[in-house]
Amino acid sequence: MTRPRVLLADDHLMLLDALKGLLEPAYSVVGLAVEGRALLKAADRLRPDVVVLDIAMPHLNGLDAGRQLKKKMPAVKLIFLTMNEDPYMVGEAFRAGASAFLLKQAAGLELTDAIEKVLKGGTYVTPSAAKGQTNISLREPEDRNRAPEPTLRQREVIQLLAEGRSMKEAAHMLNITVRTIAAHKYSVMDLLQIKTNAELVQYAVKHGIISI
Repeated sequence: MTRPRVLLADDHLMLLDALKGLLEPAYSVVGLAVEGRALLKAADRLRPDVVVLDIAMPHLNGLDAGRQLKKKMPAVKLIFLTMNEDPYMVGEAFRAGASAFLLKQAAGLELTDAIEKVLKGGTYVTPSAAKGQTNISLREPEDRNRAPEPTLRQREVIQLLAEGRSMKEAAHMLNITVRTIAAHKYSVMDLLQIKTNAELVQYAVKHGIISI
């Protein structure tokens, strides 16, 4: 029998090694990635059945990487890992295409169960993170009263600038012009009614675009 193909992504190498050791007896761990853009390239090449990914990754966070993965590979199962127990983050993960949401401290005990459930078409949320969530209709579109949100490209720009990169560096990483980076930045600041770079960083942290 062919073993399910699993791709792991986290910027902590020790955790990647630990997860690989945990899963290899039952699954084929086809690759490891340490940041979001590398994950997208690896997934395109390796075609995994399941991607286990950290929400807080450099260059491109797990939520936005997951959104891009689901557009290219709708059948792939996404299992998000995080240290953040905020119920808001659970909702964001499922809106990004998650099949499962695990707290990192529970991954050693729960990850294999979560993989089995998602491969059968189910969902899984670490019990302590699921408190306050009534159901997994979390994957449904946001309601009409929800605040306006940046586009995926704008979120990419926010992340790179919030990580401290210059507009020139961000433009090089995204293969667009500095003028386009500036246009995205100021469009976002206008959309969100943000006045300063510090407020932009605060938004990025609150919404899981970067971690501190």
